[in-house]
Amino acid sequence: MGSFFRGGCDQKVDSKGRMSIPSDFRRVLEEGDPLFPSRSARLVLLFGPHLKNCLQVYTIEAFSEIEEGIKAMPRGSKERRLASLMMLDPCCEIEIDRDGRIVLPKDRREQIGLPEGGMTRLVAMGDFFEMWNKDVFDANAGSAVEALLDEHGEGFDPLSLVFGG
Repeated sequence: MGSFFRGGCDQKVDSKGRMSIPSDFRRVLEEGDPLFPSRSARLVLLFGPHLKNCLQVYTIEAFSEIEEGIKAMPRGSKERRLASLMMLDPCCEIEIDRDGRIVLPKDRREQIGLPEGGMTRLVAMGDFFEMWNKDVFDANAGSAVEALLDEHGEGFDPLSLVFGG
């Protein structure tokens, strides 16, 4: 897999559901789409009840890895059915237009409680990014980090999560 998503930003969604994808995120999406540049870059938007308050956005290649993992599960198994219902059914492919925008479907905007003309918060998660209603993200993100810090105590180094220290 190619580059990772890094950083985050706030993006306005207009009344028609159009929003710009930041250029650094677009580069990762382009790199992760085997059909780019012969056609516009695409992304996979994952939604569903298991994603509380957010949507997840994957490159075509990153989502293909998820599909391959599901395909490798025993056919007819309860686990494969559940993974398919939670990952394959509630997703859609969206093309990025020549101006670097996507149209976020109305039902997906409603899922995250995004009002007409509202602001989204794009949150990099490495091989995917999350899309939040900015107000909801702002209200919840700080408390999640505080809970993690409280759990690990004073002097906690977040790099220990990465390197097992």
